[in-house]
Amino acid sequence: MTKPHLSGVSTRRNDLLYWSRRIARNRWLYLMALPGFFYFVIFKYIPMWGVMIAFKDYRPFLGFSQSPWVGMKYFDRFFNDPSFFQLLSNTLILGLYNLIFFFPAPIIIALLLNELRSERFKRFVQSMIYVPHFVSWVVVIGIAYVFLTTEGGLLNDIIASSGGTKINFLASEEWFRPMIILEVVWKETGWGTIIFLAALAGVDPQLYEAARIDGANRWRQIWHITLPAIRSTIIILLILRLGHFLETGFEQIWLMLNPLNRSLGEVFDTYVYTSGITQGQFSYSTAVGLFKSFVGLLMVMGANWLAKKFGEEGIY
Repeated sequence: MTKPHLSGVSTRRNDLLYWSRRIARNRWLYLMALPGFFYFVIFKYIPMWGVMIAFKDYRPFLGFSQSPWVGMKYFDRFFNDPSFFQLLSNTLILGLYNLIFFFPAPIIIALLLNELRSERFKRFVQSMIYVPHFVSWVVVIGIAYVFLTTEGGLLNDIIASSGGTKINFLASEEWFRPMIILEVVWKETGWGTIIFLAALAGVDPQLYEAARIDGANRWRQIWHITLPAIRSTIIILLILRLGHFLETGFEQIWLMLNPLNRSLGEVFDTYVYTSGITQGQFSYSTAVGLFKSFVGLLMVMGANWLAKKFGEEGIY
């Protein structure tokens, strides 16, 4: 009667011994992973405790646990708010523009860089297009103001000197979204090429040799060898990008907003800041942020399911 118990203890002991040996053998890898682990625990998981205030009438002097429970009150208020559909529309349109115009840009630039034969010139171009990533959005918007303002702006001066009429880009609704997308493309495209260039470095050069022998030109080689080789990388990054579909970038949007373009520029991120920080509606703004995160989670799960449905690996 005691044999199964002893067998179970022996199995657990062997498993413990196996994992302890494995950890000891790879101790430096686990040690290198610790900073990332602590980062996610401290800045991602522990703050999730604060999500509960979306379901409470949070009062700072009472704290999280003592504030009265109100359930879905703030979600109902948000969904019935007249500005809900405007916020949703603005956020979805900007997210869609980012997906259409920004997401393919690093892929195209990486393919072009991969075709360069001069390594010195290639490294120079890479360095130049990486630089904007390290420039803060405050500086980027400042540069945009210098170029686009009607009072001494470089672009408007060129238009005026050519006999045209100056355009008030910064206060125009029709130019707001193109400016946002162009700023994102200029700032982040170069940095986004890093992963794709790394994927391209793993393509077997013999495949290109075989293609050249068969008479394939450069376009055929890109279409039949390069793109299929990095297809899984593209799909994984697309899935991850969909998780941030509703995150249009608070700092950039906030700096570009003014009373004349607010009707198109107000998105979930700026609305959360306005209602939560400036107006002190902590529970309400948390509910809005939680809704946005939930939609992102659904989009990641849906995109991952579709990827697996079409035979790709997905992210889990």
